[in-house]
Amino acid sequence: MSRNIVIQRVDWDSHQDSLRAIRKAVFVEEQQVPEALEWDGRDSGCVQFLARIGSRPIATARLTAEGQIGRMAVIGSERGKGIGARLLTAVIAEAKRQGYQQVFLHAQVNVEGFYQKFGFVSEGDVFLEAGIEHRTMRLSLGDADRDE
Repeated sequence: MSRNIVIQRVDWDSHQDSLRAIRKAVFVEEQQVPEALEWDGRDSGCVQFLARIGSRPIATARLTAEGQIGRMAVIGSERGKGIGARLLTAVIAEAKRQGYQQVFLHAQVNVEGFYQKFGFVSEGDVFLEAGIEHRTMRLSLGDADRDE
């Protein structure tokens, strides 16, 4: 079944209701991340991504100024359908457009394999973040072209 999934780079201030709703459902409610940790005050300074089916928000991610991909979340009913892969591809493409030489993320250990499929390499030891085991993963973007 083909569905019209749209992934857009969006502005936090004008889309925060949708972005917050996805992250609250996935991180705060499902994974029990304390709200004080989820809402770190950095969102307005990040490049935000929002995936929708029609007008329904289904997934999100952000890219920090330091090149960290984070807060990647797909609502439960839409997992396993390739949406996360499309979202990550969009974030990586944006990082390349912006001239990043590499990006990194803190992957939950149960999804390291997902990121490895995109070329991310695990580094360092497993650590706890919001009570969940994570590992730093890094992806070299090579000589990204800059549109300057």
